[in-house]
Amino acid sequence: MSAYAWSPASGKRESPVLRLVIANQRGGVSKTTTTATLARFLGDQGMKVLVIDADPQGSLGLVLGLRPERYLHDFLIHNHPLADCVFPATANIDVLCGSRDTTVVEAALLGTAGRERAFSRQLEMADSPYDVVLIDVSPSINLVQTCSMLYAKQLLIPVSMNMLSLQGAAACLQTASLLGDAFREKIHPVALLPVMVDRRFSLTDYILQALEEMSEQYRVPLLHAIRTDGTVPRAERARQFLADYDPKCKALEDYSVAALQVLELMKAGQDAERYPEALTA
Repeated sequence: MSAYAWSPASGKRESPVLRLVIANQRGGVSKTTTTATLARFLGDQGMKVLVIDADPQGSLGLVLGLRPERYLHDFLIHNHPLADCVFPATANIDVLCGSRDTTVVEAALLGTAGRERAFSRQLEMADSPYDVVLIDVSPSINLVQTCSMLYAKQLLIPVSMNMLSLQGAAACLQTASLLGDAFREKIHPVALLPVMVDRRFSLTDYILQALEEMSEQYRVPLLHAIRTDGTVPRAERARQFLADYDPKCKALEDYSVAALQVLELMKAGQDAERYPEALTA
């Protein structure tokens, strides 16, 4: 697969900002690990990445050991400039951290007109310095998740090797379809990503087979699987990216393959949205 068309030498994009929500309607499916590792991979390719933690638990800032002065609610509700709210995790990665006050965002938006478009209104005017925006959302279906999907319009679904995660993936696909119909938007599921894969367990084969069937049913690509790796929780306890903690670990090897696939699929999904006539040419 070819890499995303971007020129580090000129510092210019050849296409608009790529936006992606990482979601599953069940917790414990490596959403935060996937978001952080994907961001790091893209940043290491020379892209400028904005990561938004839209989960009130603030897991992303926690696992990376970030200590921001301002958070998501400061940007959305108190109208602080985005540049004043992000925390530079690396030279190419800025993080807009979530906190328990993210729940205030939902309460504040409930009484506003067009509340589902709140992210679109504010982020589309502020995300131009970035090549990619990744959003880690909470497992629950809420207004913040709705705002995120309508803004990004592309969706990556990590799925761990258990039945609840599989059900959460199906629910996420259905939610994206319902939101798209309700708001007359195309919310494109980019891919399903198998995570925490350990083939020593019989359930793993069952879940992977079910994911292949789900992939065919919904016409959503199934990505390269991420193997179970004890390095992941150790890196989180050390408050480091996987790439910094152990650049040779098997999970990072798998994520690097999957990240290239995600990048190509995001670009293809964006092109399909911009040039729908190409699909019927």
